[in-house]
Amino acid sequence: MSQLTRQDIESVAYLCRMTLSEQENSILTDRINIILEDIQELTTLDTDGVTPTSQVISAVNVVRKDEVTPSLTAEQATANGPQVAENCFVVPRVVDT
Repeated sequence: MSQLTRQDIESVAYLCRMTLSEQENSILTDRINIILEDIQELTTLDTDGVTPTSQVISAVNVVRKDEVTPSLTAEQATANGPQVAENCFVVPRVVDT
């Protein structure tokens, strides 16, 4: 796997609208190249017979049963609003039409 250059990091920083100092560019180049070397090393592992996984821990659906419960009426929910019209809060226009 090829190493990233300082110019590669500068290009990505430009696309992200980031300004990097020379020191930051140098540090990022070194660190990203170390990460890429580690990833390259992982590709050499024998994974025959290993079942692919999408999640490393068992997950259980924790969504509760949908049940109707008592709640506020529209009038109660808007009772403390500074301006209310037709059970809705009135707010200033923020978008010109």
